[in-house]
Amino acid sequence: MTFCKHIYTILVVITTIYGYAQSFSSQVPQVKKYTPEEIIDPDYGIIRYNKLVPMIGGDSMRYTKDGYNAQGWQEDFYVSGKLLHKGFYADGYIKVFKNYYENGQVERMFSSTDLKHAKMEIFYDDGKIRSTINYYEGNPQNQYDFFRNGSPEYVEENDKNIEFLFKRNSYYENGLPASLFELVDKKTKKYMKKEFYENGRVREEGPMIFRKDLGDYQKEGAWSYYDEKGSLIKSENYHNGEKE
Repeated sequence: MTFCKHIYTILVVITTIYGYAQSFSSQVPQVKKYTPEEIIDPDYGIIRYNKLVPMIGGDSMRYTKDGYNAQGWQEDFYVSGKLLHKGFYADGYIKVFKNYYENGQVERMFSSTDLKHAKMEIFYDDGKIRSTINYYEGNPQNQYDFFRNGSPEYVEENDKNIEFLFKRNSYYENGLPASLFELVDKKTKKYMKKEFYENGRVREEGPMIFRKDLGDYQKEGAWSYYDEKGSLIKSENYHNGEKE
């Protein structure tokens, strides 16, 4: 009987310890690791950390496993153990960071020069530049996007206070322009707009003006429209965005 009591006591202790261990481990948050498929958006890359950066419009915070605002250097990893993200945090917000592809190439890096200006550089998985974005007070001021072959895809430049555009151009992958929109008279805020066919010929062209009171760009003056062979199809005249 005594022997049986000892066995019973040991079993109770073991069961209690095992149950406590299970309960304790379930209360401690585990460090999450990511697969490339769940972390890398096929169109925009690794964007989950952008929401933690106030200087580019982010309004979310990162917390530690204990529920406190993240402070100092924080790291995240892929399931493979390769580094995914390294950033410096202050009160849950990112001040500077780098994201990485699983192959070790930098996917993007963010830094700021002062309280108003910041810069984001984004790369393809082979290390070639994909985008460069300069921010002012949380908004993109200048943006330059590139195709994988290195040719420009999109260019946008604004005035220093991001009140009006200097240019907004897009390109085909072969390097030819798809659309050009550029300021030609800063005083009157007059622009020239051109749309192109893939063969390089102009599709349509004409002047536009920036209406500060409306915060919009409107057609103004004579516009011309062409077919793919370059022959004029029609002409129109506009005033304050309305066809006359």
